[in-house]
Amino acid sequence: MTISPPFLGFPDRLADGRRPRAVIFGAGHGSTYRGKDSSGYALAADAIRAASQDDAALVDHWDFDLAGSLFDGKPACCIDAGDIPTTMHDNAGNQARIEAKTREVLTLPAVPILLGGDDSVPIPFLAGFADHGPVWILQIDAHIDWRDELHGERYGYSSPMRRASEMPHVVGIVQVGLRSVGSARVADIEAARHYGSRFVTAREIHAQGVEAALRHIPEGARVVVTLDCDGLDPSIMPGVAARTPGGLTYTQVIDLIAGLGRRARIAGFDLVELYPPADIDGLSALIAARLLVNAIGAIVRQI
Repeated sequence: MTISPPFLGFPDRLADGRRPRAVIFGAGHGSTYRGKDSSGYALAADAIRAASQDDAALVDHWDFDLAGSLFDGKPACCIDAGDIPTTMHDNAGNQARIEAKTREVLTLPAVPILLGGDDSVPIPFLAGFADHGPVWILQIDAHIDWRDELHGERYGYSSPMRRASEMPHVVGIVQVGLRSVGSARVADIEAARHYGSRFVTAREIHAQGVEAALRHIPEGARVVVTLDCDGLDPSIMPGVAARTPGGLTYTQVIDLIAGLGRRARIAGFDLVELYPPADIDGLSALIAARLLVNAIGAIVRQI
């Protein structure tokens, strides 16, 4: 099996002994449903890494998305720690390893950046912040992911926001990009509203801009961003399992990330649900790589 070079050619540690500001790591599997195959999602992290390689030599160049170079003229401060070992259907083991790695990164201290994997991997990722709360969650997704269980599994890809709402260190959830149907039965909507989740549909973002979402985030809050690739429109992100028209644009998502970095503090970031078998000419992996660049740029620019 061919292993892609690290994201943007980043090292796995900083040579001068400095602590990194952000640590990238991958997790191919989380909690896979019985009878389901999540192996396609396990290809995502390396697809994103591979898509970043054309820009690896350009890290110190001007980036118009960031209005400056990636590290804003400062020494590089992000590492790629590679993938943690996960095994399809070893749900409890995968959860434990993802949570442990997240806790390890947070104790450096650094901002953990997780590359999934399906949308079950954010559950242990968010659990890893238990000693680093309170945190808000900004979810970018077509779906609310509020199922209590599916096929007898309570920690699968339809349940991350329901499980997050039960974590004492999670004090608020803003869900952005919602549209169409799926993972949104009436009982799930009612449960999310009862919790106090703020829904911001894709149409609201199209009509009002990203402030429609950012206004719900308290200034100065610590926020974990969980980005499901199907939150973006399939015209630019076709490599997902649930293509849903009317999604967010690339510019809207990077504006959300940049605006969040200015308004609050990005404490963690995960990107999930990229499904390389459905990608077209590597477009989705390229978009995902650029979204990560913008997330790193926003984190670096935080005081």
